[in-house]
Amino acid sequence: MNRILKAALAGVAAASLAVATALIGAQPAEAASLVRVTNFGTNPSNLNMYIYVPDRLAAQPALLVAMHYCGGSASAVANGYFRDYETAADQYGYIIVFPEATRSGNCFDVYTQQALQRNGGSDPVSIMSMVNYTKSQYNIDPGRVYATGVSSGAMMTNVMLADYPDVFAAGSAFMGVPAGCFATTGGSTWNSQCANGQVIKTAQQWGDLARSMYPGYTGARPRMQVWHGTADNTLYYNNFGEEIKQWTNVNGVSQTPVLTDSPASSWTRTRYGNSSVTPPVEGISVSGAGHTLPQNGMIAYAINFLGLNTTGGGGGSTPPSSPPPSSPPPPTGSCTATVTPGTVWADRYNTSVTVTGSTTWTVTVAITAPQKVSTTWSGAFTWSNGGNTMTVKPNGSGNTFGFTTMTNGNSSARPQITGCTTT
Repeated sequence: MNRILKAALAGVAAASLAVATALIGAQPAEAASLVRVTNFGTNPSNLNMYIYVPDRLAAQPALLVAMHYCGGSASAVANGYFRDYETAADQYGYIIVFPEATRSGNCFDVYTQQALQRNGGSDPVSIMSMVNYTKSQYNIDPGRVYATGVSSGAMMTNVMLADYPDVFAAGSAFMGVPAGCFATTGGSTWNSQCANGQVIKTAQQWGDLARSMYPGYTGARPRMQVWHGTADNTLYYNNFGEEIKQWTNVNGVSQTPVLTDSPASSWTRTRYGNSSVTPPVEGISVSGAGHTLPQNGMIAYAINFLGLNTTGGGGGSTPPSSPPPSSPPPPTGSCTATVTPGTVWADRYNTSVTVTGSTTWTVTVAITAPQKVSTTWSGAFTWSNGGNTMTVKPNGSGNTFGFTTMTNGNSSARPQITGCTTT
């Protein structure tokens, strides 16, 4: 493994919390815990499989494959960068599979010819065995299988979506590179030219490279969300633009964004193909950030993009509608937002807010620092004032929205509604 990448991630790995795991054979995992699964199928690269199954599983749950960084592990990423995915799984009833690399350096294979070809061998085949095992044990919605990853795991997210476009509906990659960019020869596991952002291709060339991983396939292609910090000096920022070239071409949409906005301070978000919350391609550039993503609040946007913020149906692009009101709403111009406290943990708590009086509302919520919102659902959320002011509008999910707040040492404060206006 490249020493620069190892150094960049060593602090993350060292700070990650350990979790208790139990070895099991071909049995469903114990709910609400991270559990190791053995004998899950063909495993040419000797990966470990861990699974998280929430207490309240959806009738036909989605499946998220979540992949760690170099030097990481399943437990480290589950309890670190990707903890908010688990919190949301408890809310929406989806299952998370955490592959774990066991080779020296704990990086995923995104560089061999075996990995860069559908069913060619190595890590992608092992990961697909995990997907198929989970499908055999649970009533997984085949149209709602997703991938996400950080660094090496982000690179593998790109590869898995190229190798298996008929399996994965969408992916969210934090600090990755285009599928095929990291290819090497002679047994090398590191591609400096790609890492340094020096592999530049046209959109057509990148698209052709991704399509070559599954020759002859003409079906639907996965949606892709990519994240990158402008100051990343491990997997350089140029890779962000190259990923966008690749996935806009793969999805047959223009490289010209249809929407550009800034959902949080220092973020620039671009959407390609359409301006919905689930477009074919979405890119989020984070000004001044190094190889340190995801940061606070980012997983909530990934959850919304992937469509994990529902309990089922249509890949998550159409949230379930709320029941109609029992009586006509008051005239436009007045609304009331009522807070209902939710589950409280040692370090975080849930809040739901129900709006009455209008269906075209805007609610403003004040968050007391150092608390930060980590996960949201059933609304269109934007932040200002350093993340301490949250503005929420309807997103088609009805008039009740919710969010999870990390206490960050302040367990007494609670969010305050500061405004409810209508348009």
